[in-house]
Amino acid sequence: MADHTETERRPGKTGGDGNFPAGDRGDGAGRDATRRLAKPKPPGYFEGETMTRRALVTGGALAAGGIASAAIVLPAIGFALGPVFEEEDFPWQDVGPPGRFVDDNYTPVTFSMVTDVGEAGKTLAYVRRRNPDLDENVPDEFVAISTRCAHLGCPVRWVGPAQRFVCPCHGGVYDARGQVEGGPPVRPLDRFKTRVQNGQVQIGPRYSVNSDLKRFSARDPGQPIDGLWKYLYPKRFTVPSVSG
Repeated sequence: MADHTETERRPGKTGGDGNFPAGDRGDGAGRDATRRLAKPKPPGYFEGETMTRRALVTGGALAAGGIASAAIVLPAIGFALGPVFEEEDFPWQDVGPPGRFVDDNYTPVTFSMVTDVGEAGKTLAYVRRRNPDLDENVPDEFVAISTRCAHLGCPVRWVGPAQRFVCPCHGGVYDARGQVEGGPPVRPLDRFKTRVQNGQVQIGPRYSVNSDLKRFSARDPGQPIDGLWKYLYPKRFTVPSVSG
């Protein structure tokens, strides 16, 4: 009787309790339970359409919001960054008649480095007549040296008896041509373009020079321009290009 019962259970592959093993039911219900249910269609969906009305409305709202934001943000960015890419127009300024300046000493002159700000925009420069013994490759008739130290921008002063420019802040020393003789400055003193017009010596845009006194567009203090450094420290967009 026991053998007959075991033989009857074998064809159905039932467990010890008479039930079918999980995943091996005769009607396939185990396999159906593991299948993923199909994602229900959203309301208003039609068979064959590639975009629902909800997706269309959502995309349109996002596009309209992006256009409105761009209409506000882009003009503001342009207004803020526009002056950064616009070169400054430095006006030529009278500093005195030619007879005021000699070729063996510097004369201090005051002029407006930044216009339209009153006394706060004034600065000092040292001017002398071109000296053939010192200025071999200077095309201008007059030489104008900036008082801003090429180290950190401290004001330098001309010491006539020593024929030197001296920076009192960090000990920078320059010779009569503005070339570095000692201290931390990374390049010679900057210069200004000069010309004579209407009986007056005029000072124009500032420019920087390397150790050979070759002209470059003005750089900020602490920026060397010899060798590859001129590429690593390019001029600011607002600084006028200077050639010659």
